[in-house]
Amino acid sequence: MPTFVELVQPKVETAVARGLFALPGPAKRLLAGSPISVDGQRLALEAQLLLKLQQLGGQHGLSASNAEVARAAMRRGSGLFGSARVPGVVVADRSIPGPHGALNARVYRPRELTEPGDLLVFYHGGGWVIGDLDTHDDLCRFLARHAGVRVLSVEYRLAPEFPFPAAYDDALHAYRFAVEHAEELGSSRERIAVGGDSAGGNLAASVAVHAATGGLPRPSFQLLIYPAVDATTRRPSRELFGNGFLLTDGDMDWFMGQYAPSLDERGDPRLSVLLAEDVSAAPPAHVVTAGFDPLRDEGEAYAERLADAGVPVVTRRFPDLIHGFASLGAVGGRFREALFEIAGALRAGLALR
Repeated sequence: MPTFVELVQPKVETAVARGLFALPGPAKRLLAGSPISVDGQRLALEAQLLLKLQQLGGQHGLSASNAEVARAAMRRGSGLFGSARVPGVVVADRSIPGPHGALNARVYRPRELTEPGDLLVFYHGGGWVIGDLDTHDDLCRFLARHAGVRVLSVEYRLAPEFPFPAAYDDALHAYRFAVEHAEELGSSRERIAVGGDSAGGNLAASVAVHAATGGLPRPSFQLLIYPAVDATTRRPSRELFGNGFLLTDGDMDWFMGQYAPSLDERGDPRLSVLLAEDVSAAPPAHVVTAGFDPLRDEGEAYAERLADAGVPVVTRRFPDLIHGFASLGAVGGRFREALFEIAGALRAGLALR
């Protein structure tokens, strides 16, 4: 049984963190330090303050000595900077039966949305190693409420216990489930989109490209938030932002070593979707990147690849933000502004599909 201190400490830390972010701008600047500019971009004050707090707390990245330690750290961070319940959203847990066991899932519906409509199948981020329904609960609630869409958030098997292509297989199976149960989920086969952040963006992009090869209709839209799309090439952003901006270069090496330890697997287009032979059948896309993110360049390269193939795509770089910002809406300020823009883009993309 947890001790009193163990129960109270997270609440105190959360209150302190939120109090710091509620300070006036000059006070936050004093705490965060001098402005940081790299590659012609200036880091947002809220992002710099967050990084300062993590540095003071001894956290310098997302990887750890083993997967369980990293998962616990992400859950703790999610509780510290998240948990701002979005009102007006009806939430229900459910289970998706599958060949490798049931997948946990969660359905979000804006309370006022009672007629059939669009459904976003969402895959959480976390390097294919960490993250779950709870760490991305706030983000899914936000998208459901402010994009006016139902969201089916899906857990998938994590590495290293289940290496590549387990996560991809589960992601494709979850999309197949959504298609086959579209009416039950309040949608139709033609109105199912996919989306995700980071590793989840990787899974969404892969499903969007490869659904047809599995005999499935293509998704109606894809929302890719700072996706990982190429495990074979180190682009300049990996060097520019590989240390000190939450997701580190070492983190990416660690995550990939857990998920795809064999170098021969990393060029597989189910993982490195940027290398897929043909992406012209992919659905319209909204690709989001962050300026201070090691994954920035590969996400934008994928958007260019889609555009060159004739796929309608909008690319939006938030030049002042860091990887992971979509999970920081509860902090407010610049993070929340960016989330509102993403939700608006999702709403528009689904309306114009």
